[in-house]
Amino acid sequence: MTDTTDDIAEEISFQSFEDDCKLLGNLLHDVLHREVGSQFMAKIERIRLLAQSASNMRLSGIEDMAELLEKQLASEISEMTLEEALKLARAFSHYLALMGIAETYHRVRKGRSVTHLSKSCDDIFSQLIQGGVTPDELYDTVCKQEVEIVLTAHPTQINRRTLQYKHIRIAHLLEYNDRPDLAHEDREMLIEDLVREITSIWQTDELRRHKPTPVDEARAGLNIVEQSLWKAVPHYLRRVSHALKKVTRDVSLLSRWMAIDLYIREIDSLRFELSMNRCNHSLSRLAQEILEKETLSENLHDSRNQPLSRSLFKHHGQQAPPLPTQLPDRADFPACTVYNDGGGSQYPKLELPGTDYMPLTREDGRGKSSSENSSEGSGLKIPKVPENGSSTNSNGSTTGVTRSFSSSQLLAQRKLFAESTIGRSSFHKLLESSSALRPGIAPYRIILGDVKEKLMKTRRRLELLLEDLPSEYDPWDYYETKDQFLEPLLICYESLQSCGAGILADGRLADLIRRVSTFGMVLMKLDLQESGRHAETLDAITRYLDMGTYSEWEEEKKLEFLTKELKGKRPLVPPTIEVKMFQKYTGVNGGFLRFFSTGMVTPDIKEVLDTFSVAAELGSDSLGAYVISMASNASDVLAVELLQKDARLAVGGELGKPCPGGTLRVVPLFETVKDLRQAGSVIRKLLSIDWYREHIIKNHNGHQEVMVGYSDSGKDAGRFTAAWELYKAQGDVVAACNEFGIKVTLFHGRGGSIGRGGGPTYLAIQSQPPGSVMGTLRSTEQGEMVQAKFGLPQTAIRQLEIYTTAVLLATLRPPQPPREEKWCNLMEEISKISCQKYRSRVYENPEFLAYFHEATPQAELGFLNIGSRPTRRKATTGIGHLRAIPWVFAWTQTRFVLPAWLGVGAGLKGVCEKGHTEDLRAMYKEWPFFQSTVDLIEMVLGKADIPIAKHYDEVLVSESRRELGAELRRDLVLTEKYVLVVSGHEKLSENNMSLRRLIESRLSYLNPMNMLQVEVLKRLRRDEDNNKLRDALLITINGIAAGMRNTG
Repeated sequence: MTDTTDDIAEEISFQSFEDDCKLLGNLLHDVLHREVGSQFMAKIERIRLLAQSASNMRLSGIEDMAELLEKQLASEISEMTLEEALKLARAFSHYLALMGIAETYHRVRKGRSVTHLSKSCDDIFSQLIQGGVTPDELYDTVCKQEVEIVLTAHPTQINRRTLQYKHIRIAHLLEYNDRPDLAHEDREMLIEDLVREITSIWQTDELRRHKPTPVDEARAGLNIVEQSLWKAVPHYLRRVSHALKKVTRDVSLLSRWMAIDLYIREIDSLRFELSMNRCNHSLSRLAQEILEKETLSENLHDSRNQPLSRSLFKHHGQQAPPLPTQLPDRADFPACTVYNDGGGSQYPKLELPGTDYMPLTREDGRGKSSSENSSEGSGLKIPKVPENGSSTNSNGSTTGVTRSFSSSQLLAQRKLFAESTIGRSSFHKLLESSSALRPGIAPYRIILGDVKEKLMKTRRRLELLLEDLPSEYDPWDYYETKDQFLEPLLICYESLQSCGAGILADGRLADLIRRVSTFGMVLMKLDLQESGRHAETLDAITRYLDMGTYSEWEEEKKLEFLTKELKGKRPLVPPTIEVKMFQKYTGVNGGFLRFFSTGMVTPDIKEVLDTFSVAAELGSDSLGAYVISMASNASDVLAVELLQKDARLAVGGELGKPCPGGTLRVVPLFETVKDLRQAGSVIRKLLSIDWYREHIIKNHNGHQEVMVGYSDSGKDAGRFTAAWELYKAQGDVVAACNEFGIKVTLFHGRGGSIGRGGGPTYLAIQSQPPGSVMGTLRSTEQGEMVQAKFGLPQTAIRQLEIYTTAVLLATLRPPQPPREEKWCNLMEEISKISCQKYRSRVYENPEFLAYFHEATPQAELGFLNIGSRPTRRKATTGIGHLRAIPWVFAWTQTRFVLPAWLGVGAGLKGVCEKGHTEDLRAMYKEWPFFQSTVDLIEMVLGKADIPIAKHYDEVLVSESRRELGAELRRDLVLTEKYVLVVSGHEKLSENNMSLRRLIESRLSYLNPMNMLQVEVLKRLRRDEDNNKLRDALLITINGIAAGMRNTG
């Protein structure tokens, strides 16, 4: 059902999938019997049977009988009380969610059971070798390949984090259920565990009651690393290696903290594994240096504080301590297994320091070690002290304890914290060697013990920074870069290899080295993104400098000004610019007039300047790209480069040294059709400027990154025209960079649904213009697609493999270009007709906007609280400023999925009627881009449902606008007809029967959910303040999203 499947044309066995669905369905049925009673369960079962019978009639072509059954179904739903509607919505929503879990796990099962998996490393590497690629060329290309998957915080993940974790636990229980060696008692316990999970899900509120903040959204991205990618990445890189033998400040600090915490766990396990004494000279010498440094440090401490030293530390002359009796987390598991915490979840939740976090607790005036809990992987937490000095507990009440912090006390606290026994738990001390290197002392443990000590200090330093406490650690006491961390690990690796212990080197240690190489010290770098406020910021600056208004200048004047300033060495932003707002009472309706004095800037502009300052402080070590939304001119890029340069000069002056890391990559994002058509010209203009070209060569290794947007271009002109304009724009950008000898990486801003550029990853990469994927690719994974593709380690490994092999093939065996110029001309004609049809319906029909609001739940989507951003860019009601996500989301809910197909039928019909049908069929067979475009439209047409869309119109749309809905449904029928003409298929999804069967399996739950949503919408629009009705609507939205397997 999901658009994410990369097995678009592959059959899968459904027996085990259906068995899992039956098992989960029966267990939910039992739970509901207990929770809602047998009487209501009989009503639920009647609704399901009516829907199933109507669906079977439609599939058999008995339309009249199907229509009668659907009317009966709608009638019975309309007679339900609000309480009954809520229970029905929740029950069917959970049925659909459980079917989604079964489908996800079934793909894992399939990948494990197939001997020769298509698109795998073994498969693609063999194909390339047999096709004439030499082993050396293959090895070199794989090593140089750069694929970057960008996890975005787009508001399309509809499930609460709590429910996502519960769903993952159910998937793991299904995996456990597949074991052939399960005893009868084990299987009974497994069923009990499933019942507990399903009961817990039923009793959990499925709705978010508060909007997430941007930090919350970023944390969700970080959680996916611990949940699956931490395991998946080294596992996948092992697979690649094996195949080659036959890749805002608080959020940044949180990211670093989480990375260090995960590394500490790995080091603990390694110290148990590497217990041998044999090592090379380099490692032995390093271990000796560490011991000598520790001896010197402890002797110095002894001379300063003899009683404390004697009580806390053992002298080096004493006997080496015995091994601890308790292993750290995962130390007793082989490196290839997944850790299980004993509670059913293979992924324990990581405690992140938040707003209530303080790195130091005090008891009776003494420092207390946080490492008492370090074996549990959780940070030490105490209530944060509010401004009034009272300590606030978790339920908001305050205690009488009063604390105040002067600067001297802060320094004293920092000193106490640094000298406390944090990080020196009994486990840590037992592993440390406290004597000079001698027979019986494990040198690897000495080195890894030193590594862990630095990691602990690194983590403590980040905790201090998160709480804005002073941190004066010496740079050699903690890790700042991944190279510093890698150095001792590589020494251990080389020593093991040279001593004949390669089998140990290539296990846990190699996995850790792979993790450090992939995740670094920041886990994931953060991209920054902004659009129109750069020009406003420069307006304020140029007006302050009496230079006029920047945004009113011609493009050439802007470029001249920006280039001149970029070449200069002085800052542009005057330090005298401040933010100060005055308010004056207007006397009209109690309002106030806000104005800003000369030399003052608005808070919005101050926020932009502050963002650049933070970016300068963090640098490219923590941050990735600076993406300019809605870019349209070369000056858009140079403006950001200037603001970035200015901030780095200012911050460097404050620090008294150059800013850390390098400058951020500035990436123009071309989104609308107009901007896509100008993308190549903009890049040519940029690269023709000497300063910019030299900057790219010097600071970014001669590499230009360009982002292309799929969502807004599709909303602007329709999916077909957007696809064609994106194809041409990418080719033009590549040609522009080649003209100047600059390498290019295309960054694809793809959404989850086909209407926003989504679809199978492999298909998308293989259909890119020739030469546009030359060993590098950057692509977004958004919202619910992150969980769908990377939620389980097995699915994450498969996705990483698909990305890598598809990019490899596109690099060494680029897709075929159009065979003849005529094909491009036909695409132009289809695109032109399609765009005209789309825009005439959406933008030029004065009734469309009102129809859209009536026929869909678009206006109510804002109550979902699934994203921090508003649904509109500006406070207008038109389609133009509506974000692409709610645009697609609303049509997906009604099963009309209009953005993905509107206009396509008219375009194909227009060309076919001119006698080019055979040309289109040849294009479908021989041109990967055209074939993938048609296949994706066919896929989404298979998920559309005309009777359901018609039901929305009949109940919710004003009679005067129902004819517009009828015209749109005729457009859908026309599109289906001509897509089948071009593809040569007899019925939709003929080349993907798996998808067709998955769709059909859900209809008995999905169709009633849509009818229930219509009824709830009808009632809610008469009683807008009814919170229970609103909850019922939001639950139906959740359920339909689960059934469709995507939102927007």
